[in-house]
Amino acid sequence: MMLAAENGLRGDPRLKGISEAIRVVPNFPKPGIMFQDITALVSNHKVFKDTVDLFVDRYRDMGISVVAGVEARGFIFAPSIALGIGAKFIPLRKPGKLPGEVISEAYELEYGNDCLEMHVGAVEQGDRALVIDDLVATGGTLSAAISLLERVGAEVIECACVIGLPEVEGRRRLDGKPLYILVGPRQYNSII
Repeated sequence: MMLAAENGLRGDPRLKGISEAIRVVPNFPKPGIMFQDITALVSNHKVFKDTVDLFVDRYRDMGISVVAGVEARGFIFAPSIALGIGAKFIPLRKPGKLPGEVISEAYELEYGNDCLEMHVGAVEQGDRALVIDDLVATGGTLSAAISLLERVGAEVIECACVIGLPEVEGRRRLDGKPLYILVGPRQYNSII
């Protein structure tokens, strides 16, 4: 796992703004979970733009051809990043949300099980892919995304998340793929 602050961005005020815009909601969606809510981040134009810009700056010259966004919060960031680097956006969706032929990958979350689906033909052999989600915890969602993309011949260059929960060690499930994180988890700061 590579934190942005350890990769040349230490002291960058944009990272502080991003971290401060994350609200913690205890016991959501179930007891014991400290939900990292990005609603305030995306509703603040400057902080949202800073978040996207940091990712675009990192990936602009890596030859990425596909930005795969994980439903649902990955959809918030991935299309803007794809536009910024000149790549196509591919949605990785929950079951039953995509029309037409799909491939699926089941996975475990910290609070249950789920499945991701992708349209057959959305990604081509040799595409260079970036996987975007808002947060990594157990790594199950990112691992499923990697599997879907690799099954159709894409090369996953990196996974990137706004927030990383290092205590969960989700990166171990990523089969050696690099993981780039903008900020660590926010501690309890409100329950609104």
